[in-house]
This record gives sequence, C-alpha cells and structure tokens, in this order.
Amino acid sequence: MKKLYSLIIAGVLVIPALKSYAQSSSSSNDDGFSQLIKSSPGDATKLLQAYAEPMFKGFGTGLNSGWNNTAATKKLLHFDLRISAAVAQVPTGDQTFDVTKIGLSNNLKPADPNKTIAPTFGNNNDVEGPKMNIMSDNGTTVVSSFTLPKGVFNYVPAPNIQLTIGLVHHTDLTIRTVPKINLGDDAGSVGMIGFGIKHDVIQDFAKKVPKPFDLALAVNYNRINYTKTLNVKPDAGSQPAAGQSSDFSNQRIEAHFGGVNVQAIISKKLLFFTPFLAVAYQTASTDLGVLGNYPIASTNPLAPNQYITVTDPVHINETSVSGMRADLGFQLNLAILRIYASASTGQYISANAGIGFGF
Repeated sequence: MKKLYSLIIAGVLVIPALKSYAQSSSSSNDDGFSQLIKSSPGDATKLLQAYAEPMFKGFGTGLNSGWNNTAATKKLLHFDLRISAAVAQVPTGDQTFDVTKIGLSNNLKPADPNKTIAPTFGNNNDVEGPKMNIMSDNGTTVVSSFTLPKGVFNYVPAPNIQLTIGLVHHTDLTIRTVPKINLGDDAGSVGMIGFGIKHDVIQDFAKKVPKPFDLALAVNYNRINYTKTLNVKPDAGSQPAAGQSSDFSNQRIEAHFGGVNVQAIISKKLLFFTPFLAVAYQTASTDLGVLGNYPIASTNPLAPNQYITVTDPVHINETSVSGMRADLGFQLNLAILRIYASASTGQYISANAGIGFGF
C-alpha cells in the first residue's frame, strides 16, 4: 500500500524530500493504489479523502503561514527575499478514522469486523490499517483484498519562498512564485503562484507624531498546481468485459491547493527586534482528481477475472480549512540578514521559521 501514500505525498509536498520519498516508495511491489482504484470509484474517493484529510488541513494551514512578521512596511522599492517553512501538528482526533463510518458500499468491507480503525496520513505509528475485502455483488465471494496504508507523519510541512517589495503610501507587495518544475517521473510536476498586499494603516493617522506601534491590514493568496502520470494496469490474467476499453495511457493526478487569509497585524520595533501579533480569517481549498481510464475489478460473480473501464474515478473538491487563526512571533533585523519565527493557533497548531535578506 506504500504507493498509495507516496502518490498522495507527491500531490502536496513541494520540497526536495518529495522526490526522494516517492522514489523510495515506488520500489515496493505492493501496488495498493491500483487495488484501491479497482475497488470502485466511490469507495476509492471516500477512502482517499478520509486518509488524506489531515494532510489537506495541515498543508492548507502552511500555505497561509509566514506571509508577514511585522506590521511595518518598507520604503519605496526596498525589498526582502525569504525562505521559510511551516509545520502543522495533526491533532489526535485526526490521526485515525473508522472505515465503517465513511459510507463505503456493500462491496467493500473490513475482513475482520472487529478491526475497523485505520490510520490517516497524520499518524506516525508504524501500524497498517485493516485488511479490506472486495466482495462480489451477491456478497458471497471475496473478489480481491488489500490492506489500508500506514500513516506517514503527524506533522505536515509546507515550504514557502517569497519576495516583498515596498510600494508607495506605506504599502508592501509580496510575491510567491515557482515556475512549473518537472521533479522526475516518480514525483511529477509542480508550480506555485501567490501574492499578498499589506498596508500600514497607523501611518495614515500618525503622520506628524511618533508612532506608538505599527498596525497593518493584509490580504494574501497562494495556489499550488501539481500533476503526475500514473500507470495502473489490470490484474494479471484478467480480461476486459465486452465493449470495455483497454487503453490506460491517459492516467494522471491533477491537484490544486489554494489558501487565502485576511490579517490584522500589530508590531513594535525595539532596536533590531520586532515582536508581532496577527489575527486572521483563513480558508484553504483542495481540488484533487485521479483522471483518465482505469480498470475496475468486476464484482459480477458470473464474470470472474474480468474488469470494466471507468474514466476519472476520483475527484475531491473541498474547503479543507475555514476559520480564525492567531499568530505570535518576531523578526530580527541584523544588517541585511533577517530571521523570522512564529507560532499559530487555528484548526491546527503550527509553527513557522525562516531566513532572508533585504534592506
């Protein structure tokens, strides 16, 4: 089942570890992803969504992190370039799910009725999930079976690279962008685009007197696009049912992850040290599809060793994160060097740290 979660990770973790992890996972002969798809499109979607939900939430939290570490804005055309990483902690309640509670069809059942609790992506215990049986339509025959995957991490990382430039009237523009990069056959291709704008509103009211602090409003948006080709084949010895296609050359994952937050930030510069507090409303969305033609194991007891072909079997479109968050942290200005760190509370607790340079 390793290939299932290597493909999930490849859909979201746009860091160098993505490639090495996918390569190491692809060496497994256990083609769990293929078996999951063959269990039926509806069941595959429900299992994938239940398993990956903590990753969607954690990654969405990370996308909305690290935008601002001070309310102060830059002078015209001054800039800083930073690299940061956010890590969201998956709470205990999101580390497992019950396979009998997610609406699976009667064709897919746990092999042991007493073993129904499966780990999610956000579980780091080295324990596999329950064995699942694919049943024939009359419920008397086990057509196939597979074991649900282990968890991976209970901390979900999200890296960010951004450039901030000072504009007129105490306003900053921040850009996050990575052109489409091919990470190799095992990992796929990824690209990122994002932008944010921040205005120091205290400057509008304290033009001729010393400012007691900086107070800013900011709006930020981020989107990651990911694609990867797949190669899911029929079981050895199986044949297409009458009239079914056997062309599976168009298989792929297409995923889009987006985050939006609206922040109010207050900070106070104390020599080279600037503490800040921010309160924001954030949302994050996931749109993930397993697209193309796929062989689905026949559950007809009168047609053993046959498959039917389905197109675009899995589609997950959801708002993964929606609600308030608070960030508390600081920025250190050491000549042209910048050091950033913060912690946040929201649906998931997270931390962010980074380094950059600018003037």
